[in-house]
Amino acid sequence: MTIRRLQVGPRMSQVVVHNGLAYLAGQVAPNPVPSVADQTQQILERIDALLAEAGTDKSRILSTNIWLADIGKFAEMNSVWDAWVAPGNTPARATVEAKLATPAHLVEIMVVAVTT
Repeated sequence: MTIRRLQVGPRMSQVVVHNGLAYLAGQVAPNPVPSVADQTQQILERIDALLAEAGTDKSRILSTNIWLADIGKFAEMNSVWDAWVAPGNTPARATVEAKLATPAHLVEIMVVAVTT
């Protein structure tokens, strides 16, 4: 079976496509401003672009993992997520509080989607 890697770096690929699935690496905001809502919006825009590059879109997401530096910001993150997620195609999802790679990063999101 073919494995296709997109945006390959020395440590990881941003997307790995295999057997009809696109696995995205955890995404963080490229411009980590001090707002969970703004960071979430940046991440979701990045996810849209990566999914398109892999030949799929948010309506085909199967599962999502979300890490928040402060679970108290759950509602703020969800306000952006709820406006973005494809109605009727919501994925299985887990959201947990975790210490992220840098203090500036407040949110990290990883998805797995079916390719078209």
